[in-house]
Amino acid sequence: MERLRRHGLSPHKSLGQNFLIEPALADRIVAAAALTPDDIVLEVGPGPGMLTERLAAAARHVLAVEIDRDMVALLHAELDGLRNLTLVRADILESDPGALVAGAVNSARAQPYKVVANLPYYITSAVLRHLLEAAQPPTLAVLMVQLEVAQRICAGPGDMSILAVSVQFYARPHLLFSVPPEAFFPRPNVKSAIMRLNVLPTPAVEDVEPEHFFDVVRAGFGQKRKQLANSLSAGLAMPKPEVAALLRDVEIDPARRAETLSLEEWGNLARRLA
Repeated sequence: MERLRRHGLSPHKSLGQNFLIEPALADRIVAAAALTPDDIVLEVGPGPGMLTERLAAAARHVLAVEIDRDMVALLHAELDGLRNLTLVRADILESDPGALVAGAVNSARAQPYKVVANLPYYITSAVLRHLLEAAQPPTLAVLMVQLEVAQRICAGPGDMSILAVSVQFYARPHLLFSVPPEAFFPRPNVKSAIMRLNVLPTPAVEDVEPEHFFDVVRAGFGQKRKQLANSLSAGLAMPKPEVAALLRDVEIDPARRAETLSLEEWGNLARRLA
């Protein structure tokens, strides 16, 4: 990439840096976010800024959060002319995203915002959890993730995982399109995908504390390929006959496996166990 060469930089493998090099794909990502001149965008991991300048052209303000000191210096050198861009060197996992956004636009109040990010694949799950569980979560997120991860997140009952339940508790995920390895520098060893999360105003499962809900879900998935009664008994330290009776109370066959349950069924079970 010309910007990297100009500044004598190369991607850091330790930070999972694979930079998008296809302008047409960057345009599709920005279009997927459906930005308006009123939108504030939080970009996680802007790298050399291919997406950043396109986001700034479409949105009211862009806050780009980058952990790599060298990339922050590059972005300042290349994009300082963009008046609606704020660059912050920080680890998004150690930051309050809502507070960062409010600070970027000099607001004392929380501001609605969207997230656009080409996420390092090794922290995808952690970043998703951090954003969706934030005090002020985004209203929408458009994310580049590993294709296999996007498929897992969008799965339905029969193929559910803790990751799918965790995301769908807070948002409606949509896999938009796949991205080939050659669209990046350096090329990753896996296919990628663009995924959109329409974040729900309230969790999909009502009348249950999220902490308790996920305690139950983690227990259910605690023993792979085990029947639900066995997994929950071990994970919640409850006698198996008692667990089986509770499952029947909410019309769930104790012999089913965790990956077959819908969010509604997890909610019914969590409320019964509460």
